Amino acid sequence: MSGLTRTEPRTEPRRTPRRRLHDVHPGPSRTARWVIVGIIGVLFLVPVIAMIEFTLRKGLGGGYDFSRWAAVFGGGLTGEYKPIFTGLGNSILLAVVTVLVMLVLLVPTMVLVRIRFPKLQRVLEFVCLLPITIPAIVLVVGLAPVYSVVARMFGSGVWTLAFAYGVIVLPYAYRSIQTNLAAVDVVTLSEAARSLGAGWLTILFRVVVPNIRRGLLAASFISVAVVLGEYTIAALLNRVNLQTALVIISKADPFVAVIFALLALLFAFVLLIAIGRIGDTPGGTSRKKKATA
Repeated sequence: MSGLTRTEPRTEPRRTPRRRLHDVHPGPSRTARWVIVGIIGVLFLVPVIAMIEFTLRKGLGGGYDFSRWAAVFGGGLTGEYKPIFTGLGNSILLAVVTVLVMLVLLVPTMVLVRIRFPKLQRVLEFVCLLPITIPAIVLVVGLAPVYSVVARMFGSGVWTLAFAYGVIVLPYAYRSIQTNLAAVDVVTLSEAARSLGAGWLTILFRVVVPNIRRGLLAASFISVAVVLGEYTIAALLNRVNLQTALVIISKADPFVAVIFALLALLFAFVLLIAIGRIGDTPGGTSRKKKATA
């Protein structure tokens, strides 16, 4: 009996009670979601409705009419409103050039860092997000001597503002592209393409870019929105864009200035819808249907 050892009774580990499905909070109810969307919609629509009502006023006599809108679309604006059309054309040119500068410089750099130099990703992120922490007035102070050199090399055309705008859109464009790029296994795709004999340009334009199309479109839209709404840099560097032209015209005719501000908002809204439509390609929907089948 002495050789026998006393064994302690085995105790089963305590199991933590599983949470039942009805104990997990599903989030806001449908009514709460509609209330939230309604409040946000009211906050957005009230200023827009007020702007529309302001442009329809006849003046001190009271009443409403569409005479100012008819003058804008019917070519009835006289020469004093020429800065608006000049500023609108300059802003469109700046938006196109800024998007091109942003895509040409940022996309290849981000892809190269992600494939070949992943340790530099934090450094690139810091550099790209830095402009958002610097006020525009401070940027202008630093850019003023730079633009004196740019004016001697490339002239003093308004398109040269695209270099400065390319800096201020970096944080927004970087986040849009990085979000899409992080969801794609770029390293594996590039290695597979290299094993099939593809060059780096082929990998960039035929392998990587199609997979980050939505991020590129989002970055382009944000860049266009920033350029159309930028005022400080253009005003302090004595360039004419849409916002500076609206300020000039508002001193003579605030009604027409508000009309063009509404048209700029409408353009941004249409652009957002177009980008959403372009991102939903037939190929993507067919792949989703095959996956669910």
